[in-house]
Amino acid sequence: MRKAYLVARTGVLAGILAGAFVLVLVLFLCDPERMPIYPICLFHKLTGLDCPGCGSLRALHALLHGQWMAALRFNLLLVLSLPLFAWFGLRFAWSEVRGGPGVVIRPVWIWLYAAAWIAFGILRNLPFPVCAGFCP
Repeated sequence: MRKAYLVARTGVLAGILAGAFVLVLVLFLCDPERMPIYPICLFHKLTGLDCPGCGSLRALHALLHGQWMAALRFNLLLVLSLPLFAWFGLRFAWSEVRGGPGVVIRPVWIWLYAAAWIAFGILRNLPFPVCAGFCP
């Protein structure tokens, strides 16, 4: 019974990885600035301001093409967060494959990260030259 459960969990993980691979391939092949297949930011459309997530697709597309500086200009916080996301993803996958305890994220870290995104969203819309580098 336990072996069948582990095989099913590994299959689900493989499906998630395959889906992620397809999404990354689409993002690699289809430039968000030129292809209308991606969703638009409703916040930006309604207010004219950039939300904390604005530029994320363009940043990921630039990263996939090795354009680090362009990616940082599109969405600095997302690019700086990617190693953290990768670390948590690998920890989660490792615990799922091994069947060990799940990954525990303390609420204080979630609140701090949310506060950083809110601060980033405010800073990138300020008209000062210091903040001009947060958005193209």
